[in-house]
Amino acid sequence: MQCERCHQNIAAGEQHEHLGQVLCEECYMDVLSPAKSCDPWAVHSAKTFEKEHGGQVDLTEIQQQILDILKTSGAIRPEELAARLQIRPNDLQRELATLRHMEKTRGELRNGKTYVILW
Repeated sequence: MQCERCHQNIAAGEQHEHLGQVLCEECYMDVLSPAKSCDPWAVHSAKTFEKEHGGQVDLTEIQQQILDILKTSGAIRPEELAARLQIRPNDLQRELATLRHMEKTRGELRNGKTYVILW
């Protein structure tokens, strides 16, 4: 059986049905819980947490790699960033949403194309 979104093979019994589609676990989670980069409460929570911990936040390895890449490149297209990190675009969006809530990264439109840049 194949996932109708990503076309990966799904082991018997591991499939999930959502709105008539057969999905793998990852696509099912993406559909149920999409990344939200614009979330005022998440920004408030992240900034409050950072303030309470003396300005220090623990980043995941991927989040730190994103910041390091942006420090050297200045700006990068999300597709290129996902390829460099070797992660799925949906996983990148989750990481970028978290970094956006911490006001570490943001998106910028240049000539009709979206770029990821440092805050």
